[in-house]
Amino acid sequence: MKRKISLDDIAKHFKVSKSTVSKALNDSHEISARTKAKIIAYAREHKYRPNLNAINLRKEPSHSVGVIIPNILNYFFAQAISGIEKVLNDHGYNMIACISNESHKKEVAITEMLRKGAISGLLVSLAEETGKLNNIDHFKPFLNKGIPMVMFDRVSSELNCDKVTIDDSKAAYNATEHLIKSGCKRIAIVSLLGDLEISKLRINGYHQCLKDHNIDLDKSLIFEKLEKSFMEVEIRKLLSAGKVDAILGLEEEAGVTSLLTANSLGIKIPEELSIICFTNGVLPKYVRPSLTSISQHGYYMGERAARQLVKRIEQNDNGNTFETEVIKTTMIERESTVPVA
Repeated sequence: MKRKISLDDIAKHFKVSKSTVSKALNDSHEISARTKAKIIAYAREHKYRPNLNAINLRKEPSHSVGVIIPNILNYFFAQAISGIEKVLNDHGYNMIACISNESHKKEVAITEMLRKGAISGLLVSLAEETGKLNNIDHFKPFLNKGIPMVMFDRVSSELNCDKVTIDDSKAAYNATEHLIKSGCKRIAIVSLLGDLEISKLRINGYHQCLKDHNIDLDKSLIFEKLEKSFMEVEIRKLLSAGKVDAILGLEEEAGVTSLLTANSLGIKIPEELSIICFTNGVLPKYVRPSLTSISQHGYYMGERAARQLVKRIEQNDNGNTFETEVIKTTMIERESTVPVA
């Protein structure tokens, strides 16, 4: 078996200190961009993996996995965490669960904390602010050091790692088409997802469906970057103007808030307004009328992401070929939409 390349080997190759190599792999500002690029490329080419015991001699060999999610109160992420924990536990790994609360600053702090420890791998779903800032540099040191990482749901195309997602564009297309086939033509988008890639993909699916059905796009019906504190006010204005006959909520809160606001205005659902939302959580089942929703199968997604990470860790494989697994969604039809034959 070929001997693993070590930090010392990399240092000797470039005739620099081990400290310089370590700083380069950790994306330190003390090392020039040119030197960092050379060291990182060499480490990747030779599949360098850090000796986790050497990182912290006081610790036992790592059997821990870091998990970063944006919101534990969100039904989807609560389900995903449950799926992740089940798989990790079955394989003897400890889960270090961290919550970014949609904050880029907190997400960065979490990654710094995890880097100081001895984790075997990392599972990540991005914070909303990270998507808005389009800054994912804090994850690169993990990849540079050969620590396996799997992203799920909220992913970044700029990071070369395994990913588990749904087909967001197709799911939104199918939901929009369902509304059109039920007779709706003035379909609004309501979202709290901001600049996240999943938001853009879902809106693209909506656009394409309108185009395919020869319905003109009305940008005044797209509320893609609502702030939570103003969402109900904006939805109330939209519904009071009588401009729409359907709403597609890009996440559960947008859909539920739209339904409750419509109820308060005396709008009949689904006779006067149809509503569909992403995430088949608890609320869509129990609001009245019950809310048609798109199940993203959070528990299963968490399981699949964790299995892929465990596979990478145990096969000691963090090469240059990565997989993106796409999970099919399911529309759960309830009382907020008209049945389509």
